[in-house]
Amino acid sequence: MDSTTTTPHMLQMISSLVMILSIISSLTSSARSLQVGFYSSTCPSAESIVRSTVNKAVSVNPGIAAGLIRMHFHDCFVRGCDGSVLLASTPGNPIAERDNIINNPSLRGFEVIEEAKTQLEAACPQTVSCADILAFAARDSALKVGGINYDVPSGRRDGRVSIGDEVPQNLPGPDLKADELINKFARKGLSADEMVTLSGAHSIGVSHCSSFSKRLYTFNDTATQDPSMDSSFAASLKTKCPPPPSNTDPTVDLEAATPIRLDNKYYDGLINHRGLLTSDQTLLSSQSTQQMVLSNANYGANWATKFAEAMVHMGSIEVVTGYDGEIRKHCSFVN
Repeated sequence: MDSTTTTPHMLQMISSLVMILSIISSLTSSARSLQVGFYSSTCPSAESIVRSTVNKAVSVNPGIAAGLIRMHFHDCFVRGCDGSVLLASTPGNPIAERDNIINNPSLRGFEVIEEAKTQLEAACPQTVSCADILAFAARDSALKVGGINYDVPSGRRDGRVSIGDEVPQNLPGPDLKADELINKFARKGLSADEMVTLSGAHSIGVSHCSSFSKRLYTFNDTATQDPSMDSSFAASLKTKCPPPPSNTDPTVDLEAATPIRLDNKYYDGLINHRGLLTSDQTLLSSQSTQQMVLSNANYGANWATKFAEAMVHMGSIEVVTGYDGEIRKHCSFVN
């Protein structure tokens, strides 16, 4: 074959590379427009108000920490980190992100963001964006339940659009395999190692049985139960999750060893074949991510550092800055 001939496969590879480079360029530009201490002169108490609100809420209900971290992730992966996940559905408009079946009723912590916003509007009217409040709240949650602290570059503006149908198009689902997860994260400018690192957030929080019950009862044509799941773990889950179809959809801890502590025990669970979701256990079974799992399990302090860095990177996805967007008065509605 003529070496100058360009095959369709090569064209597809070139197109994908151009897309990824474009995303990385956009992310780099967005990240530069954010800065640590953005509100130091306009609202010096901004971050302390958010932290106090988060600490109070998590002290009452530790599960809120997982909810706020997850909400920030869901915000950033759909339309970028613009607070669109916080917008409520309104008559005459498409169903909002928060009311898509993926987010409703599982997303938690909206009332914490609104409480922080109320206090910030009293202290510094129309100054601090809801998108930044959510980014601060995710960091403060990681600190409260995991001792993981980091500076959050801020200066995000709030978006004005929220479309529920965009949620499944952008968010990785619980049934994805490692290579599919890698591709989903790459589209947002995040590396495979960052994907595995951020998956460690599943060391806290809960999952509905419907997200993994197929692994227990209807795995495939040759095995009713996923053979990659520890048999005693599966037996325990079956006592909590009824076989489908079911009128109830209970929740179970994503990681049972330290369910309210953000740590690297999640990776130990994967090694012991106790990953709850397919998208969890695949990280160990896939050759492309297995060594990352083993490293995170063995070096907890290093994982925590990487987690902080990955959260900052994720927080810069497609942000709205400058004079674009707005600063909402209420996080649930546009001005």
